[in-house]
Order: sequence, then structure tokens, then C-alpha cells
Amino acid sequence: MKSNTPSTPNMSSPSHSRWREFFAGARAILPLVIGATPFGMLFGALAISVGLTPWAVMGLSLIVFAGSSQFVAAGLVGQGASLGIIVLTTFVVNLRHALYAISLGPYLRHLSHRWLAPMAFMLTDESYAAVITRFEQADGSPNKHWFYLGGALLMYINWQLWTFAGIVAGQRLQSVGDLGLEFAMVVTFIGIVVPLIIRWPMLICALVAGGTALLLHELPHQLGLIVASLFGIAAGLAAQLFAGRSVDS
Repeated sequence: MKSNTPSTPNMSSPSHSRWREFFAGARAILPLVIGATPFGMLFGALAISVGLTPWAVMGLSLIVFAGSSQFVAAGLVGQGASLGIIVLTTFVVNLRHALYAISLGPYLRHLSHRWLAPMAFMLTDESYAAVITRFEQADGSPNKHWFYLGGALLMYINWQLWTFAGIVAGQRLQSVGDLGLEFAMVVTFIGIVVPLIIRWPMLICALVAGGTALLLHELPHQLGLIVASLFGIAAGLAAQLFAGRSVDS
């Protein structure tokens, strides 16, 4: 006799297997990987041009693995900034990763530190943009963290390869900064940010941060970027709190 009780979805369905999720994550991040390729090469070349050794440049990509802060750090080294300024500036630039982590936290809280540590290390703008929509899909897959791993690992490997290519180019070519490759960085970040602006607090955050950065662009040691980041976060948070109060009232 056939039961009328609805069947429970198979949480280990082949469509949600670990490796299927892994390769799906790699495919999802592939356009952003391609966009970041000249970005990685440009970093390697410019870092060499400001006087960093090949080992130091490669170490930044292997250990730090944060493109924008690597560019900022290399630029500050070229300007002769103090270690304190370099550390403070890169710390503020990377504060956005804390916001990414807060957003991903509810989906990852069940994982062990064996998973959380490498996932935190490989968290980038690109990996967040690629995986957040997957985590928000209510399909019951228990292996979405493998989707994250597939995308983040591909980005990490790609970044190392093109940093090395940039080091080689920087040692052999003159005036690498005149090639115009930095435009790829702008396009990549636009491609990351725009699809994520789906609520008005996000829009306010982006507009305030962008406008402040333009107004304070002439400040030394990238201090305008620090102030813009703080203003953008504050504006977005204020807008979010206001939106919450409006809903409750």
C-alpha cells in the first residue's frame, strides 16, 4: 500500500555531490577568474618595479592573497611609507572581508575549524560574489561548502600563476605601468559590485564610499581610501538600521 506522506528530499542526491558542487563552483567563478588575470599580472610587475624582490612579491600573493591590499601595500612601499601606515591601510582595506564573513556565517556555522580556516583565508571579493547566490538557494544541499572550495581554490591558483608571470614581465619589461592593464582592475570590481547591489542600503554604501574616495583621492598614502571605506560602511549600516526600524514601525 502506497503511503500518502510526502517523501523527504535526498540530502545526498548525486546532483548535490561533493565533486559536482566543487566543479560547479569552479565554473561559476571562471568569468571573475578571467577578469582577475591581468590584475594578478599587473600586481607582480608593479611590485617588482617599486623595488620588492621576487620572493617578497610571490610571498604577498601566497600568504596575504588579497589583491587590492597587495596593490596598496606595494604602492606604499614605493612611496617610502612606514610599516605602521602600510599595516593600518591594508587592514582597513580588508575590513570588507569581515562583512563578507558575517554574511556567510549562517551558512557555514555547522562546519569545523578544519574547513573554516582555509575558507576564511581564501575569501575574496570574487569568491564571495560567486558563492553567496549558491548559499542562498534553498535546495537542501549539504555540500555547498564544496562549491565555495572549488571557486576559491581556482581563484587562488590562478592568482599565483599570474603573479609569477607579472614578476617575470616586470623583470624584463620597462614601464609596465604604461600598458594600461590597471583598467582590468576597475572593470573586474565593477563586475563584482554591481550585481550585489540589490537593496538600497547597499546602494547607499556604494555611493557614499565611491563619492568620498573621489573627493579625497589626493590625500597621501591612500588615506582617502581608508576614510571612504569607513564612511561607506557607516552609511550602509545606518541605512540598514533605518530600514529595520521602518519595517518594525
